[in-house]
Amino acid sequence: MQIESAMGAVGISQMVVRPGDTALAHGSGDMPILSNSFLITVMESACNSAIAEFLENGESTQMRDIQLEIHESVGIGTEIQGVATCVSISENILTFACEIHDGPRLVAASVMRRNLVERVTFLARTAAFTLMSQQQSH
Repeated sequence: MQIESAMGAVGISQMVVRPGDTALAHGSGDMPILSNSFLITVMESACNSAIAEFLENGESTQMRDIQLEIHESVGIGTEIQGVATCVSISENILTFACEIHDGPRLVAASVMRRNLVERVTFLARTAAFTLMSQQQSH
Protein backbone atom coordinates (compact mmCIF):
# COMPACT_ATOMS: atom_id res chain seq x y z
CA MET A 1 0.00 0.00 0.00
CA GLN A 2 1.14 3.51 -0.70
CA ILE A 3 0.36 4.06 2.97
CA GLU A 4 1.60 7.62 3.45
CA SER A 5 -0.55 8.82 0.56
CA ALA A 6 -3.79 7.55 2.15
CA MET A 7 -3.65 10.04 5.05
CA GLY A 8 -6.48 12.51 4.61
CA ALA A 9 -8.14 10.48 1.85
CA VAL A 10 -11.91 10.93 1.76
CA GLY A 11 -14.50 8.47 0.48
CA ILE A 12 -18.26 8.68 0.11
CA SER A 13 -21.11 6.20 -0.01
CA GLN A 14 -24.86 6.55 -0.19
CA MET A 15 -28.04 4.52 -0.09
CA VAL A 16 -31.80 4.89 -0.17
CA VAL A 17 -33.57 3.03 2.65
CA ARG A 18 -35.79 0.22 1.33
CA PRO A 19 -38.32 -1.84 3.31
CA GLY A 20 -35.85 -4.76 3.49
CA ASP A 21 -33.19 -2.53 5.08
CA THR A 22 -35.18 -1.87 8.24
CA ALA A 23 -34.72 -3.10 11.79
CA LEU A 24 -38.15 -4.71 11.50
CA ALA A 25 -37.11 -6.70 8.42
CA HIS A 26 -33.80 -7.78 10.00
CA GLY A 27 -35.24 -8.72 13.35
CA SER A 28 -32.99 -6.26 15.16
CA GLY A 29 -35.94 -4.14 16.25
CA ASP A 30 -39.66 -3.77 15.80
CA MET A 31 -39.82 -0.46 13.92
CA PRO A 32 -39.53 0.28 10.18
CA ILE A 33 -36.36 2.39 10.56
CA LEU A 34 -32.96 1.78 9.01
CA SER A 35 -31.23 -1.15 10.68
CA ASN A 36 -28.05 -0.12 12.51
CA SER A 37 -26.13 -2.75 10.54
CA PHE A 38 -26.66 -0.65 7.42
CA LEU A 39 -25.15 2.39 9.12
CA ILE A 40 -21.98 0.37 9.57
CA THR A 41 -22.18 -0.92 5.98
CA VAL A 42 -22.43 2.61 4.58
CA MET A 43 -19.46 3.69 6.71
CA GLU A 44 -17.40 0.68 5.61
CA SER A 45 -18.21 1.41 1.99
CA ALA A 46 -17.07 5.01 2.41
CA CYS A 47 -13.81 3.82 4.02
CA ASN A 48 -13.18 1.43 1.14
CA SER A 49 -13.89 4.21 -1.35
CA ALA A 50 -11.41 6.49 0.42
CA ILE A 51 -8.45 4.14 0.12
CA ALA A 52 -9.21 2.09 -3.01
CA GLU A 53 -6.66 3.92 -5.15
CA PHE A 54 -3.92 3.45 -2.53
CA LEU A 55 -4.19 -0.34 -2.16
CA GLU A 56 -1.73 -2.56 -3.96
CA ASN A 57 -3.00 -5.50 -5.99
CA GLY A 58 -3.94 -8.23 -3.52
CA GLU A 59 -4.43 -5.90 -0.54
CA SER A 60 -7.67 -5.17 1.25
CA THR A 61 -8.86 -3.96 4.62
CA GLN A 62 -11.04 -5.60 7.25
CA MET A 63 -12.82 -3.88 10.11
CA ARG A 64 -10.99 -4.24 13.42
CA ASP A 65 -13.34 -2.20 15.62
CA ILE A 66 -15.78 0.68 15.62
CA GLN A 67 -16.99 3.28 18.09
CA LEU A 68 -20.46 4.15 16.82
CA GLU A 69 -22.75 6.96 17.93
CA ILE A 70 -26.29 6.99 16.54
CA HIS A 71 -27.88 10.42 16.69
CA GLU A 72 -31.06 10.03 14.63
CA SER A 73 -33.19 7.37 12.95
CA VAL A 74 -34.22 7.36 9.31
CA GLY A 75 -37.19 5.73 7.64
CA ILE A 76 -38.01 4.06 4.34
CA GLY A 77 -37.32 6.25 1.32
CA THR A 78 -34.63 8.35 3.02
CA GLU A 79 -31.40 8.87 1.09
CA ILE A 80 -28.36 8.93 3.35
CA GLN A 81 -24.78 9.86 2.55
CA GLY A 82 -21.71 8.51 4.29
CA VAL A 83 -18.30 10.17 4.41
CA ALA A 84 -15.09 8.63 5.73
CA THR A 85 -11.74 10.36 6.17
CA CYS A 86 -8.51 8.45 6.86
CA VAL A 87 -7.15 10.24 9.94
CA SER A 88 -4.39 7.89 11.13
CA ILE A 89 -2.18 5.07 9.89
CA SER A 90 -0.07 3.01 12.26
CA GLU A 91 1.36 -0.51 11.86
CA ASN A 92 -1.10 -1.55 9.13
CA ILE A 93 -4.10 -0.17 11.05
CA LEU A 94 -6.01 2.61 9.32
CA THR A 95 -8.29 4.83 11.39
CA PHE A 96 -11.24 6.64 9.83
CA ALA A 97 -13.56 9.37 11.05
CA CYS A 98 -16.98 8.58 9.59
CA GLU A 99 -20.30 10.39 9.43
CA ILE A 100 -23.67 9.66 7.91
CA HIS A 101 -26.04 12.47 7.02
CA ASP A 102 -29.63 12.81 5.87
CA GLY A 103 -29.17 16.14 4.13
CA PRO A 104 -27.80 18.48 6.81
CA ARG A 105 -28.94 16.21 9.67
CA LEU A 106 -26.22 14.09 11.34
CA VAL A 107 -27.56 10.53 11.61
CA ALA A 108 -24.49 8.72 12.94
CA ALA A 109 -20.77 9.17 13.53
CA SER A 110 -17.97 6.73 14.24
CA VAL A 111 -14.30 6.12 14.56
CA MET A 112 -13.53 2.93 12.65
CA ARG A 113 -10.21 1.10 12.60
CA ARG A 114 -9.45 -1.25 9.73
CA ASN A 115 -6.62 -3.77 9.39
CA LEU A 116 -4.64 -3.76 6.18
CA VAL A 117 -4.51 -7.40 5.03
CA GLU A 118 -3.07 -9.40 2.18
CA ARG A 119 -6.22 -10.82 0.58
CA VAL A 120 -5.06 -14.39 -0.27
CA THR A 121 -3.40 -14.99 3.10
CA PHE A 122 -6.39 -13.56 4.97
CA LEU A 123 -8.90 -15.67 3.02
CA ALA A 124 -6.78 -18.82 3.41
CA ARG A 125 -6.57 -18.31 7.18
CA THR A 126 -10.33 -17.66 7.35
CA ALA A 127 -11.05 -20.82 5.34
CA ALA A 128 -8.77 -22.87 7.61
CA PHE A 129 -10.51 -21.60 10.76
CA THR A 130 -13.91 -22.27 9.18
CA LEU A 131 -12.92 -25.83 8.30
CA MET A 132 -11.56 -26.48 11.80
CA SER A 133 -14.74 -25.08 13.34
CA GLN A 134 -16.94 -27.26 11.14
CA GLN A 135 -14.91 -30.36 11.97
CA GLN A 136 -15.18 -29.67 15.71
CA SER A 137 -18.96 -29.31 15.54
CA HIS A 138 -19.44 -32.73 13.91
